[in-house]
Amino acid sequence: MVFSNRIDEKDLHKEQKLLILAAFPAVFLIFGIFYGLVEGTKGRPILEGLSAIILSPTTLITDFLVIGGIGAAFINSALIGFYNLYLLKHFKMRINGLLIAAFFTVLGFAFFGKNVINILPIYLGGYLYARYQKIPMKNVILVIMFSTALAPIVSFITFGGIFQEGFSYLMGILAGLAIGFIIVPLSSHMIRFHDGYNLYNIGFTAGIVGTVITSALRSFKIDIAPVNIISESNNPWIIGMLVCLFIYLIGVGLRTNPTTLKDYKKILQYRGRTITDFTSLVGYGITFFNMGVMGLSSLLLVLLLGGVVNGPVLAAILTVVGFSAFGKHPKNAWPLVAGVILAGLFFSYDFSSTTFIISLLFSTTIAPIAGAYGPIAGVIAGMLHLTLVTNIGIIHGGINLYNNGFAGGLVAGFMLPIIDAFKRGDSRP
Repeated sequence: MVFSNRIDEKDLHKEQKLLILAAFPAVFLIFGIFYGLVEGTKGRPILEGLSAIILSPTTLITDFLVIGGIGAAFINSALIGFYNLYLLKHFKMRINGLLIAAFFTVLGFAFFGKNVINILPIYLGGYLYARYQKIPMKNVILVIMFSTALAPIVSFITFGGIFQEGFSYLMGILAGLAIGFIIVPLSSHMIRFHDGYNLYNIGFTAGIVGTVITSALRSFKIDIAPVNIISESNNPWIIGMLVCLFIYLIGVGLRTNPTTLKDYKKILQYRGRTITDFTSLVGYGITFFNMGVMGLSSLLLVLLLGGVVNGPVLAAILTVVGFSAFGKHPKNAWPLVAGVILAGLFFSYDFSSTTFIISLLFSTTIAPIAGAYGPIAGVIAGMLHLTLVTNIGIIHGGINLYNNGFAGGLVAGFMLPIIDAFKRGDSRP
């Protein structure tokens, strides 16, 4: 009997991609356990830290490195990472650029906002939506991964003291189910507003949903108090680990495609507008190389500005890394960064503050504007982004973790019609 090995080779290739991604939560888990043991000797056991993370309302900005300790925060991220990898393997998802972006975004925001408990009702809500529509769960899993931007709603309702204990658990679960159920149809409509020029589309959608929910809560005289719990000191071990992981991505890229250094310029020609999947357009080798380059660049930028690599900054760096597989590269990202810095100079921002740092990194959500319309448009977009993102959080009360995605959608929706109007005006005879 003759056996074909084509399917086995294809499956092995997919397994290799999953293993490449799994390196991040694996390293986080090992680091978290060892660091947690050290913290435990100083009176802060790992389980106590994880419990503090789970019981926190998690609204913006709640840094899990402070709430639960460094060890517990990295373990929380690792557990969420492995859970999502299991789902990707279980539903036989193709490892493309958007999936990589979703994975790294979820992994990063597990350092502030998402924990192993508050994401589960949202996933279940997505499952119920898939059953209701009679479509495969794999069709919605990516949107649901991103929609955990609204996980703080679950934690706030459950542990915010709004309802009596016990009943609050039920209400928190129901809120998560509702979010997971409605986010898929909403996200497909919201992309029309910014026409694909905001890479964090779910962030914009979550901002709309968060605004509606926050407004409803305020109507019942329930206000969400602002939170600003942030680690204010750098940990050299975290920085060193990130450097090693980003070099690892560069190494994987070079090993996957030996001509990556020569061919890297190919990725720079793409504008980045949704859908720009680098894994399909230039291959996995160049994609992983680009992710490593963007990761090192982001980390270096943070350190040059005197910033702290805390929970929110970790989320920002890892999100940039993830979306470097789906739209971002140095050429279309730097104009946005330049625009934010110029606006920061003009308005006298503290460049080392966490608020400014994450606004700077997350501004690259609208990198496609620079890619499509040039660096000047990108600089202007970056300036607008900073002014919006630092004032818009009050609308949704901090329950949308992707606040920059919300602001980016508004910037794109505001700028694009104006740019197109001038383009049409210039083309007239």
